[in-house]
Amino acid sequence: MSDALAHVKDLGEYVAASPSSFHAARTAADRLQAAGFIELHEDANWPETAGKYVVVRDGAFIAWIIPEGAAAGTGFNIFGTHTDSPTFKLKPSPTTGKFGWLQAGVEVYGGPLLNSWLDRELQLAGRLVTLDGAEHLVATGPLLRFPQLAIHLDRAVNEGLKLDKQQHMNPVWGLGDPSAADLLGQLAARAGVDREEIGGYDVVAADTQPAQVFGANAEFFASGRLDNLSSVHAGLCALESAAESKSGGSIAVLAAFDHEEVGSGSRSGAAGPFLEDVLARIGAGMGAGTADSQRALAASFCISADAGHAVHPNYAERHDPANRPVLGGGPLLKINANQRYTTDAPGAAYWAALCREAEVPYQEFVSNNSIPCGSTIGPLTATRLGIRTIDVGIPLLSMHSAREMSGVSDPFQLSRAAAAFFTR
Repeated sequence: MSDALAHVKDLGEYVAASPSSFHAARTAADRLQAAGFIELHEDANWPETAGKYVVVRDGAFIAWIIPEGAAAGTGFNIFGTHTDSPTFKLKPSPTTGKFGWLQAGVEVYGGPLLNSWLDRELQLAGRLVTLDGAEHLVATGPLLRFPQLAIHLDRAVNEGLKLDKQQHMNPVWGLGDPSAADLLGQLAARAGVDREEIGGYDVVAADTQPAQVFGANAEFFASGRLDNLSSVHAGLCALESAAESKSGGSIAVLAAFDHEEVGSGSRSGAAGPFLEDVLARIGAGMGAGTADSQRALAASFCISADAGHAVHPNYAERHDPANRPVLGGGPLLKINANQRYTTDAPGAAYWAALCREAEVPYQEFVSNNSIPCGSTIGPLTATRLGIRTIDVGIPLLSMHSAREMSGVSDPFQLSRAAAAFFTR
């Protein structure tokens, strides 16, 4: 239990340092560099030797370890995740307001539980891009709030809260005349850049409440953005561990994509070419031809790690009656007949063997037939590259809430399984 508690403490610190996908990628790259990884840039030549490397593309990053003895045709063990979470993204002309209130114009990003964002102290975080093309990360600390309407003004609110995304989800951030205020100026000041030099921005809202362990026996963990920074962090810790012990076998790869919550269709999303580009460059550095590259992909395996659902005690009818994962029962093996998850029989057997090797318990998840499940980067990766892929992840309650809940032990168990995967 002490190892699991240490893991979630580190996870909470990673989440706090990662209020946006850009922060998540930068924080991970900096941490890997501290562990001896070399950061590469896509517009430069890459080394052709064994070693530990990381590359960042916007809000995504890919890191890998090429062991001694790797050659053209060596397979890749890929742990795939995503860095983004449901939130609200700052619109153009973001300074709004009325009746003496300063408000922010925001657009819904992904599928957040809207009510969970009410009455929380939020920050704005992301990147500002100046006219010279330089990117500047910014995080404001507590700045905004979606204030809920008092029950005295809506006596039927407990019979059913209805929130209009345009009318009701406009956070307040100050008092005054909107025509004399400038929200972008606030961001520029915090980033240390000239307001007039800002040419573009990708900025989102994030909860500022710190992560917390709780429960009768300290068995629960609450935090924002567990979907899916819990998986990114598990893979990050596993790769750090593998960097100390890996001496042969496959090429270990941690691929953390952006934009999964909105379909992955971007240059840094799993539907884009990022992973394929990196794998091709790794192969080219080892002199791989077309046949070698095909052999490498055929020898590869991908674990798509994304959070899943634990059975909810108050809504048990929403879950499959025979498969009801619990918090603290180990990571999930996610299965779907319609290929929303990619797990098949050979992949399930691989996962079972891997968890036995790592001494990690796991649970199976399948959806209630009446409630279709979401999807992950797994089907996209399998389709783009033809690599055998399975879907896994820790079980959560309150998924897509501003503050999600997991078991304390599950993130640690997922990281242990990932570490065993990387050292194969």
